[in-house]
Amino acid sequence: MRFPLNKISFACLLFCTYGSNAQNNNTNKTDVSQCPIPSYAQIAGESGKVANDNFTILSSTSSIKKGEYAQFTGGVTLLNKDKSVVADELSVNREDATVIANGDIHFQNKGIDIFASTLNINEQQKTTSLTDTSYQLNGTAGHGSAEEININGDGKTLNFIDSSFTTCYGAVPDWQMRASEITISADEKSLEAYNARFSLFDIPVLYVPYLTMPIGTERQSGFLYPSISSSNNSGIEVQMPYYINIAENMDATITPRYMSDRGTQLITEFRYLEGLQSGQVDIEYLNNDKKITNNDSRYLARIQHIGTYSDRFRAHVDYSTISDDNYLVDLGSSQFNSNDSYLYQVGEVSYFADTWQSTFKLQDFEVLGDHQQSYKTLPQIEISSQQALTSFDGIIDIYSELSVFDTPDKTKPTAERYHLEAGLLYPIVTPAWFLNSELKLLQTNYQQKNIDAASNLEKDVSRTLPKVRVHGGVNFDRALSLFGQSYNQTLEPQLQYLYIPDKDQSNIGIYDTTNLQDDYNGLFRDRRFSGIDRIAQANQVSWGLTSRILNEQNSELLRFSLGRIVYFNESNFNNSEQDVIADKSALAADIYVHLSRNWQFSSDIQYNTDSNSTSKSQTSLDYLFSNNQTIQLNHRYASDVSGESLEQMSLATSIKIADRWQFVGRFTQDLKGRRSIESYAGLEYSSCCWGIRFAYHRNINSKIEDDNNINENRDAFDSGFKIEFVYNGVNSKQSSNSVSDMLNSSIFGYKRPYFLNN
Repeated sequence: MRFPLNKISFACLLFCTYGSNAQNNNTNKTDVSQCPIPSYAQIAGESGKVANDNFTILSSTSSIKKGEYAQFTGGVTLLNKDKSVVADELSVNREDATVIANGDIHFQNKGIDIFASTLNINEQQKTTSLTDTSYQLNGTAGHGSAEEININGDGKTLNFIDSSFTTCYGAVPDWQMRASEITISADEKSLEAYNARFSLFDIPVLYVPYLTMPIGTERQSGFLYPSISSSNNSGIEVQMPYYINIAENMDATITPRYMSDRGTQLITEFRYLEGLQSGQVDIEYLNNDKKITNNDSRYLARIQHIGTYSDRFRAHVDYSTISDDNYLVDLGSSQFNSNDSYLYQVGEVSYFADTWQSTFKLQDFEVLGDHQQSYKTLPQIEISSQQALTSFDGIIDIYSELSVFDTPDKTKPTAERYHLEAGLLYPIVTPAWFLNSELKLLQTNYQQKNIDAASNLEKDVSRTLPKVRVHGGVNFDRALSLFGQSYNQTLEPQLQYLYIPDKDQSNIGIYDTTNLQDDYNGLFRDRRFSGIDRIAQANQVSWGLTSRILNEQNSELLRFSLGRIVYFNESNFNNSEQDVIADKSALAADIYVHLSRNWQFSSDIQYNTDSNSTSKSQTSLDYLFSNNQTIQLNHRYASDVSGESLEQMSLATSIKIADRWQFVGRFTQDLKGRRSIESYAGLEYSSCCWGIRFAYHRNINSKIEDDNNINENRDAFDSGFKIEFVYNGVNSKQSSNSVSDMLNSSIFGYKRPYFLNN
C-alpha cells in the first residue's frame, strides 16, 4: 500500500507547499506554467565572502567618531553571519548598540529577501525592524508587503504588521490575503494570521479572525480544502476535511459531509506505517437519513492491512461491511464504485520457505441486492512446492488445497474440498523458441452436506483426472525498412495441445467456480474455469500467430495476433452444464497500433465463424493533441451478459479551449437500450497559483429495491453540480493533476493509453 506522507491544508491557503492525499498515479502535470519565482544573489563584499559574527560594513564614504558612532553613505553594504543589508545610508551607534539604515534598503536573511524604506537593528534587544516593506520568501512564490516587519534575534521568528500575502504575480493578483498581523515561526514551520481577509481578483470573499497553517514540506494538522456539490440523491453537499498529523508514521482525516436532503455524515480515515506494516481504517456514518422512511443509521467500514513480518511471513487483510444494499447508490463512497454488487472480504497469512509456500485464507463476499449468495471459505489452506530435478532439468510441481465452503443461505449445500495436483514440468526456453511440457494427476475429494433430496449432488465424491499439456512456440524476426526508417518485424507462431478426459461432474456443487474470460491469451490456458469444481474435459489444439513491428528503440508500434482452439472431441463441458457440439472455438484476434505518440488504436474481438457473429469485442481509439489534451473513443460489445447482449460507446476528452481554461468530458451511451448511461462535463480555470473547477454529471443509478431500505425518492438517474477550489502550491514542485482527477470522476473512470506497452 502506498502511504503518502503529505497532505494539503486549507489552513495552508497561504504557504502550503505539498501534495494532497491523492493516491497519486502516473498522471501528467497541469499544462499551466508555475508562477515565476524571483531569486536574489547572496549579498557579499568584494571578496565574495560573508563575514563572521561581527559586522563588516563597506561604503563609498564614511564619518566615524571613535567609540560613539559611525555614518556611512554611498552604496553601503553591511555583512554579518546571519544577515546582510544594502542601503543608501547607514549609521551605527556604539552607545545603544543600534544600526539604522535609510533609503532603498535590501535586507537579506535566511529564507527571505525584504525591501524597505527604513531599518533598525538593536543588538542589545536582539531585534530587527523594517518599515514600508515588500518581501519575497526564498524558494517559493510567496510574497507580499507589510507596513512593518519585526525579526527576533535568532532570525527564526518574523512578525508582519498590516501585511498582505499571495503566490500570484501581477498588479492585481488572482488571490491575496491581507491580515492585521502574521507571525512565521521557522522552528515550528508554521504561520499564524490574525484578522485574515481573502480576496479574488481584488474582490473580498472571506474573513477569518484567526488561522494557523504549515509553511514547509512537513505535514501539519489543519483543514483541507472544502468541496461544494449538488445532486438529485443528496441535494446540496459541503465537505470540510480536517487533517490530523498524529505522528511521523500515523495520521487521520475527519470529514463532516453536510447533505441538505439527508443530513450530516461523518467520514473518517486513519492511516499508519510501521516498518514493513501499513494499513488504513475508513469509517463512514450517517445517523439518520432524512430521505428514507426508516430511522436506521447508515454506515460503511473498511479495514486494510499489508505486512511483512519476516523474510518468510506476509499478511493481508481487506475487510468491508455496509449497513444496507443501497448505501453506495445513495451516498457514494471513495472506497467503492456505486455500481459494485458485492464487497470483498479477505484475510490471509502466507509463509514462504526455500522450496515451498503456504497460505491460510479466510474469504467472504457481502452481496448487495437480490443476487445469489456467494460461498465463503472458512478457511482455505494452500500448500505448493516446486522441486528441480538436476538429472534432466525437470521440475516436480505439487499443489494442494483444503477448502471449507459455507453460505448464509440455508437452502444451499455446504462442502469440504480437498484437492491435490502433482506432476512433472519440463520447460525448455531459448531466445529463439520454447517448449513447455506438463504431465499431472488431479485428485479432488468432496464431502457435501445439506443436500436437497431432489438434487444430483452426492455426499462423498472422489474425482481423479490426468492432464497432459504441451505448449511451444518459435520467435522469428527480420529487419524491415518502411518510409526510409528501419524497423524490426517479428513472427511468433505458437501451438498447444491439451488433454483432460471426460468426467461426469454433475454430482459436485458449484462453490467457487466460474467461466474465465475468452480472449487471445485465454487460448493457451490449461483450464476453462477459475475454480476446480468443474475441470473441463479437453482434447484440443490451440494455435496462435503474433506479429510485431518494433522501432530502433524496441518500442512496439504494431501488434497483431490471431488464433483459435480446434476440438478433437464432440462434447465440451461448459458452465451451464449443457453439452455444446462444436469442432472449433471462436476466432480470437488482438490488434494494437501506435504509429506515433499522437495516435493509438487497440482492439480485441472473438468472432464465431459458424454463425458469422461477434461474441465479444472491445475497441479503443486515442488521439493526443498535446500534454493533457486528448480524445478517446471506446466501443464495447458482448453477446451474452447475464442473458442479455450489451453494446456501449463512450467518448472521453480533455481539450484546452482558451488560455488557462480546460474542458473535460465523458459521455457513455447504451446503444442497445438507446439511452445515456453517463454524462460528465467539467470546466477548469487554472493559473500558476490557483484554479477553480466546475463540473456537471448525470449517470444512471444502479438502484436496488429491498424491503429493509425502501426509498420512494430514488430516481433512475442521478445528476448534480460540483465546484472545487484548486490550489497549485507555493513552490514550483507543486502541481495539480486536475485533468486526470476530473476524467476519473466518471463512474467508468479513464484508462490512459500511453503507458500500457513498453
